[in-house]
Amino acid sequence: MSNIDPKTPLWKLTVEEFMSISKSQAYENKYEYGLKGLAKILGCSVSKASEVKSSGILDEAIIQNRNIIIIDKEKALKLFAKK
Repeated sequence: MSNIDPKTPLWKLTVEEFMSISKSQAYENKYEYGLKGLAKILGCSVSKASEVKSSGILDEAIIQNRNIIIIDKEKALKLFAKK
């Protein structure tokens, strides 16, 4: 599979070749947004995520501008593990 010519049109690829290319190009989303996103990262309720955010433990991982919250997943998990 790794010897696929980059100039090969997509319609000439087999499903297996296409899947191997898509998996190698896939990347995990680095950020989550809002309190729901923080709750998803921590595996808790939104109210508990709000408490954790307010405590200041994750300040280095959170960017907030008014009501928009962006959380760096990797950094948040590292900081939470230190707690």
